[in-house]
Amino acid sequence: MTLYNEYGIWLKNQLRVKSQKISLNAGFTCPNRDGRVGTGGCTYCNNQTFNPDYCITTKSVTQQLEEGKQFFARKYPDMKYLAYFQAYTNTYDALPNLIAKYEEALSVPDVIGLVIGTRPDCMPDALLDYLEELNQRTFLVVEYGIESVYDATLQRINRGHTHAQTVDAIQRTAARGIRTGAHLILGLPGESREAILAETDILSSLPLTTLKLHQLQLIRGTRMAEEYEQNPSDFHLFTPDEYIDLVIDFIERLRPDLVLERFVSQSPSSLLAIPGWGLKNHEFVDRLRLRMTQRQTHQGRLHSISFNL
Repeated sequence: MTLYNEYGIWLKNQLRVKSQKISLNAGFTCPNRDGRVGTGGCTYCNNQTFNPDYCITTKSVTQQLEEGKQFFARKYPDMKYLAYFQAYTNTYDALPNLIAKYEEALSVPDVIGLVIGTRPDCMPDALLDYLEELNQRTFLVVEYGIESVYDATLQRINRGHTHAQTVDAIQRTAARGIRTGAHLILGLPGESREAILAETDILSSLPLTTLKLHQLQLIRGTRMAEEYEQNPSDFHLFTPDEYIDLVIDFIERLRPDLVLERFVSQSPSSLLAIPGWGLKNHEFVDRLRLRMTQRQTHQGRLHSISFNL
């Protein structure tokens, strides 16, 4: 039995070659950092938690990609690569600057596509015009950080956009024929288990290709870590077993064709305000798959069932 729609299998079917994403920091910022919609950024955010050492703005897009390629090519000499514009908001700049950086990435040998991470409020139609054309000549995924479907949560974590903007951006992007992804954090403050599970119907109704999930992590020096110190009862930090059961309950309710890329995130232990689980991603996935097998369940098993949550 297929337990869930795995990203790795989907990606290999899309590209027909072995590929690896290389994270980039192309020097962008966010509108909730520079004052356009807010300041201070998201309350949970510290981009150090997911940027590799080579991923710094003093290096060009080309240099970051070449250093990333060197890291992976030692073990996989025939690997092809996707340039992953990951840090901050990678559609938040003047259109000519954005195009120049995307095209620079695609000019690097063995780079066969782009994954562009951004926010729902930073996708103008002019950029979509370009991306629609780009999608005709290379592999492309536009990945939106939506984090929650609840406006009260989005306001609390200082996202600076609404769920309505999320829906609009996803629909406009998918309508251009572009593979569209979303990123969601499970366990944000103020969201009950029932509220988290209720998000599945909303996500399943959107024209998404891929979905990333990860648990809430509290990072040193962030406003959210300070909020936790002041009012820990407002948070529920899951144990690994609790989180595994939550994820299974979640993906049981998702539509079966939604591609699931990730379930957890690993921040460096030195940056965590609360100790992590000590599990590598593959160890977590192994435990998740075992538990799904024990429960005799799979993605979408409960998708057609209405829940009164």
